[in-house]
Amino acid sequence: MAEIGIFVGTMYGNSLLVAEEAQTILAGLGHQAKVFEDPLVADWESYTGKYVLVVTSTTGQGDLPDSIMPLFKDLQDMYQPHLRYGIIALGDSTYANFCGGGKRFDTLLQEQGAQRIGEMLMIDASEDPEPESVSNPWVMQWATLLK
Repeated sequence: MAEIGIFVGTMYGNSLLVAEEAQTILAGLGHQAKVFEDPLVADWESYTGKYVLVVTSTTGQGDLPDSIMPLFKDLQDMYQPHLRYGIIALGDSTYANFCGGGKRFDTLLQEQGAQRIGEMLMIDASEDPEPESVSNPWVMQWATLLK
């Protein structure tokens, strides 16, 4: 089964809740999944050739939360063609930069040659106040794409 690092960017805890639910689902399917709440580049590098799931919220300005911004900055000069990843982006469509944090991460990884597995999930807080009700089915489907 697959090894998955779940890297979290959160401000109010919703992304962490989604990540922990994802970890439970993936482990229940026989995968090894670990959540990194304050992720470091060394944690990220340990998943080279494996899988990464980024679960991040977005600040009001469309930026990444402080908890994941150092990792994002450390990754900017890397080339990652062996990385396979998924993204769950949390945002609020009443703001101009809906899910901007997740979109920024996706753009960076695409530019670095990483391979996204499946489509990015964008969860709208104004429509889905319980994000795990949207993310859990997505994680189940995403898990079927892992080799």
